[in-house]
Amino acid sequence: MKVIFSAIISIFTSPFKRSLLLLIILGLIALFEFLSLGLTRRTFVFHFIDGGVVAVEDRMIKRANSKENDITRYTEEALRGPVSQDLLPLFPYETKLKTLMLRGDTVFADFSESAALRLPENLIKGGGRYVLDNFCTLYDSILRNFPYVSNVWFFIEGNAISLDYRREPGWEPEFETRSEEAIPADGGEEEGKT
Repeated sequence: MKVIFSAIISIFTSPFKRSLLLLIILGLIALFEFLSLGLTRRTFVFHFIDGGVVAVEDRMIKRANSKENDITRYTEEALRGPVSQDLLPLFPYETKLKTLMLRGDTVFADFSESAALRLPENLIKGGGRYVLDNFCTLYDSILRNFPYVSNVWFFIEGNAISLDYRREPGWEPEFETRSEEAIPADGGEEEGKT
């Protein structure tokens, strides 16, 4: 008993040991609070306003009682947009998640019709992002945050959105401008045409 008492006294007499003890106690309190709140870290991907460069935000979200509810909370949080004012939201702010279902390893998510709209021009400085690009960003984000999901199907008001062709190498929308390096030297005419 005398040994324990003298060890406790030596901790409080040394400033270094006292500081170390306080840090350990604070760490245990923070760990207990973290575990009792049931938070989990999720990664959100957005794009900078002026160039479309990808930016990642980490957020702590309360863990739900099921995998499906976890993905629903994540998707609703992504629809709220970025915290930073230098980043663009993926969809217009009025976009709502109508339904989300997890069946096996596939997610089915239905959005309100505003998800099909481009962002207002006053938000975009360096040219807009295509709506399908934003769905691809959300698709990749869901797969990154939920390893048990292998496929995501998006719907707008019940109408399916196909992201398959966006995954093909070299795909560009017809109205996207191309750099001069991509234009053939012969002025863009195909061989065999006159």
